[in-house]
Amino acid sequence: LITLLLILSPLQVDNSPCVLEILDTAGTEQFASMRDLYIKNGHGFIVMYSLTNHQTFQDIASMRNVISRVKGSQPAPILLVANKLDLDCQREVSTAEGNALAEQWDCPFIEASAKDRINVNEVFATVVREMNMTSEKRQKKSYCCCTLL
Repeated sequence: LITLLLILSPLQVDNSPCVLEILDTAGTEQFASMRDLYIKNGHGFIVMYSLTNHQTFQDIASMRNVISRVKGSQPAPILLVANKLDLDCQREVSTAEGNALAEQWDCPFIEASAKDRINVNEVFATVVREMNMTSEKRQKKSYCCCTLL
């Protein structure tokens, strides 16, 4: 059984209203064709791991590889996010490791806590800004409706 979370959420980024279509693809590994379709249609990606579990940090490389493979010549921005900042005392992945991976991937990096709402809005605002910068490089209009995976 596949669980897919779809949320339509209004947000203002740099004084411009945006509506985000957020798809949570966690657990879709056994439905690779559906996951690939979501990725193909996505404009920006938040790749998230738990800073309390080093295995999740190691596992995200495969997701980035899938995004790169599916997007091919039409790359989309990726934002690397370490979640569970509220559990810093249980940290297994250092901030330096996250920063190093983000530098390797050439993408922004944010540590957040969904539970305590730390940097949650900043995560979405950052990925929208990244999508808009990518859009401007391609000489297209800015996004006001975005798909995130």
